[in-house]
Amino acid sequence: MPGLRFPGSIQRCVAAVAAGMLAVALGGCTPVPKPPDRQTPPSWIFADLLDFSQTMREEGAPAVLVQARNNGVEWNHAEGVRTLDGRQPVQLTDPVQMGGLTTSMIAVSVLRLAEEGRITLDGTVDQYLPEFSRILKEPEPITVRRLLNQESGIPDYGDELWTSGPLRQVFNTPLSLRDRLRLAAHLPWAYKLAQPFEPSGSNFVALALLIEQLRGHPFAEVLRSEIIEPLGLTDTFMTAGGPPKAELLHGYITVEDRQFDVAYPRVYIDAPGGMVSTVRDANTYYAALLQGKLLKPSTLAQMKEAVYSDFKLGMTRWNDTCTNDFYYGNIGDVQGYGMVAMTSADGTRQIFMAMTYPPSPFVAFLHPLVPEMADLAQQTLNDWC
Repeated sequence: MPGLRFPGSIQRCVAAVAAGMLAVALGGCTPVPKPPDRQTPPSWIFADLLDFSQTMREEGAPAVLVQARNNGVEWNHAEGVRTLDGRQPVQLTDPVQMGGLTTSMIAVSVLRLAEEGRITLDGTVDQYLPEFSRILKEPEPITVRRLLNQESGIPDYGDELWTSGPLRQVFNTPLSLRDRLRLAAHLPWAYKLAQPFEPSGSNFVALALLIEQLRGHPFAEVLRSEIIEPLGLTDTFMTAGGPPKAELLHGYITVEDRQFDVAYPRVYIDAPGGMVSTVRDANTYYAALLQGKLLKPSTLAQMKEAVYSDFKLGMTRWNDTCTNDFYYGNIGDVQGYGMVAMTSADGTRQIFMAMTYPPSPFVAFLHPLVPEMADLAQQTLNDWC
């Protein structure tokens, strides 16, 4: 029968009390034992992650990747195969589709425009991107801030995209940013007196267009020059034309009861949601963001100041019980793939999880495994104080 697992804080307290009693009993004749090696975290901290990974593999998931970091100490896990056909063992360094990483980098690039005085977050989008209103005909002025907070109420172009034709055809058809907004324009705006947080990929399509309008370059090039190259993220790139890298993890869905490989699809070429990266590169990015290497302190403070929602300016937060503060990061969900990124407020403790889902029919909403991954990630960081 397995033993009970207690939170790390309780274990440390029990150990400290026991050590103190032993020292008194021996009257100082016995040297104080060395403290445990801080470089090796207790194995129980990661037991639930390993159970989750094993369960997912048993249910048909091709691969699960995890990297956790704590003040320079790393715990890594890679289980599964790159493809269901080739059966090559997965490596921690293998790239994987990461939708949430794209939106985070877009938000950072937009906030840099604000730092430079090129835009104001409370300025309306059509001030900087006139075609926004021409295409969407929004019922009221929409500010840049509302796009970043996903509080604009803009219809999600995906609702129109995924029903526009046979799924195999949709996945293999590239779309421009403007084409995506035109799809959103076919859908009604739902008027609400106080617009709450409501995720929509159209928010970040519009923000990507805003970047292109003001920088004069494709947004993928801007992200590469502003973020990816300066941070040395050599395994991070946008989906592009041509065959995928041999080591790319392949995700799958089922279409008409047949397995369909959705790796590196043309529909994600230069699209929000089209970023490909590794767990190591992704952790490096979020550590740099939270440690102030990409934005000014005042801008980063704004990102952390969520009040009525746990999502603000392109970033999600979760409770950090180790410090009574918050973790910051993103979740990501594109067909066949899920990811969760969490990093402490000072950037020193973090976890990144990525997986290729067990093949299942297409879903147009958040995959139910993503919240489960987020709960596990938060629990792991809270246990590893």
